[in-house]
Amino acid sequence: MSGNPGAKQLRPAPMLRPFPEPGRGLLQCYRELDLALNGTKEQQQALGNLRMLPRPWEPSSVRHPLLRHELWVWLEAAVTWHNIEYVWDVSMAIPACWPEHPHLVHEIAVLTDQRHRAGLSLTSDHLEEWHRYALPAFTERMRARTKTHCEDGHQEWPARGRFSRHVAEDAVTHRREQFARDEAGLQRPADPSDDSGPRLRVVEGDTPPSPDSDEPPYDPHTGEVLD
Repeated sequence: MSGNPGAKQLRPAPMLRPFPEPGRGLLQCYRELDLALNGTKEQQQALGNLRMLPRPWEPSSVRHPLLRHELWVWLEAAVTWHNIEYVWDVSMAIPACWPEHPHLVHEIAVLTDQRHRAGLSLTSDHLEEWHRYALPAFTERMRARTKTHCEDGHQEWPARGRFSRHVAEDAVTHRREQFARDEAGLQRPADPSDDSGPRLRVVEGDTPPSPDSDEPPYDPHTGEVLD
């Protein structure tokens, strides 16, 4: 409270909002991933199969239901933060229906992870890279994919018909036949009449060819052809 009785009392209004922190379970994931990358051999062995560690930037690797829920809560908070802190034009906003867009779910997880790591860095370099490369690239890809489909609410998948044709039995069978033809070309037996390419000849015995032989002279010990 100001010591000046006549001073105007200002309502607190933070200019910036901090980036959302991951929950305790996800923080443990990051600790384990750090040990997997930088820990001792004993620490790495204690983690078990490193390929099975949950990675927050790859949601499908987070298999525990409670941890998966924690990830969705974090990504939802990160999207809200992004739309407040970085969006001016409506075309740059992540749509409210982002969980119904698999391409956005994949990319938002990566974008959130990179922003989290950049914020922990002891220099501004990683955060500058996030601003310069990661965020603009994500925004452009999002705009190219979603266009104006979901500005006024979620729209059904425009490519559903094409995907249905892609997975139709006739289309699947045709592709498999193409694969089989390609594989058959690799399995074709060699033609014995094909004389193309070099051939090796086994030299038996230690006796050099006779002067009347058509074979070139060779060293019986090394097999080297002599001029």
